[in-house]
Amino acid sequence: MLNAITLLLLFQLAGEAIALLFALPIPGPVIGMALLFVALALRDGPSGELRETAQNLLQHLSLLFVPDGVGVMLHFQRMADEWLPIVIALFASTFITIAVSALLLRALTRHHPAAPADTERQP
Repeated sequence: MLNAITLLLLFQLAGEAIALLFALPIPGPVIGMALLFVALALRDGPSGELRETAQNLLQHLSLLFVPDGVGVMLHFQRMADEWLPIVIALFASTFITIAVSALLLRALTRHHPAAPADTERQP
């Protein structure tokens, strides 16, 4: 488990270093996750230890939202003052995400014919 956590942290560190070195607008952990994805794709998937460690982290994912909840509570008055722009941004970003996903799905499936229907052959 320690090796797997070290591996995850090294990829995050590499992502942070790349983001800082090239002054990219993408967060370092996102770059690190992309690097990890590429490495795992080249290796034909994660090892058993990495898979088990990732499952354990995902089981406790809700704990990672505690700092965000504390931040919301610390800035509750500001959120109360600016609730309308926050709600508009949430709805607009959700709608845009759904629309872009639908358009992308349509574009990707347009070029691939549907699988033929499963018909029984009569002898």
